[in-house]
Amino acid sequence: MGGRTLVRAGGTPLWQQLLADLRRRLEDGEFSTALPAELTLASEYAVSRHTVREALRRMRDDGAVVASRGRVARPAVAEPIEQPLDEPYSLYVAVEATGRTQRSVVHSFDVRRDGVVAARMGLEESTPLVHLERLRLADSEPLAVDRVWLPEELAAPLLDVDFTHTGLYPEYRRRCGIRVDGGDENIRAVVPGPGERDLLGIGAETAVLSIERLGLSGDRPVEWRHTLVRGDRFSVTARFSARAGYRVDLVDPS
Repeated sequence: MGGRTLVRAGGTPLWQQLLADLRRRLEDGEFSTALPAELTLASEYAVSRHTVREALRRMRDDGAVVASRGRVARPAVAEPIEQPLDEPYSLYVAVEATGRTQRSVVHSFDVRRDGVVAARMGLEESTPLVHLERLRLADSEPLAVDRVWLPEELAAPLLDVDFTHTGLYPEYRRRCGIRVDGGDENIRAVVPGPGERDLLGIGAETAVLSIERLGLSGDRPVEWRHTLVRGDRFSVTARFSARAGYRVDLVDPS
């Protein structure tokens, strides 16, 4: 092949220039299944095989590609985060269980009144609620936009918590004595708006799952949550048996 030119007289090492160009081509979708072999890249860029190996090593270290001895490098594909539906779950725990780091960017964290949300929780419309809105990340990749409301009389101690890298449920239990042990949840596929697509780092072709949850502690409503999670990074599973079966509730979208 041949013809891709690297600057040899400059101060930037050839492997670093090659790395930048391979990353650009990878992001542009040029390598859909695999990168070219080392010898092919060496010929294409007119560099040594050592230079190619160093660039590919950096890409492996960054998690951009995966490769084993004797095999060409392939684009790394993030495995979806799978969530069971047979018990209350934490997105924080689910992400960490995959070996990735769950981090949050907190957009708002305050006390407010929301009559619609309060009514959904069976509370008086004027009830003050602790409101937490976060962009949830798996490693550095946006995963979900998460908005949660909690009764202030229960959740006020949480206002001192830094939710950058911790889960809501462990803190709710530790600081407030509240354990979410049941509830109702509705999951449906939706088309996100432009602002939500920007936050999640997705294009118009990627759908998201909208998750609405009423969390209970015993019979007491202690949480209302609305989460938009990337459909290409998240899946849900349900268990069923001949004895217990499982129930599907059909919701009229109108």
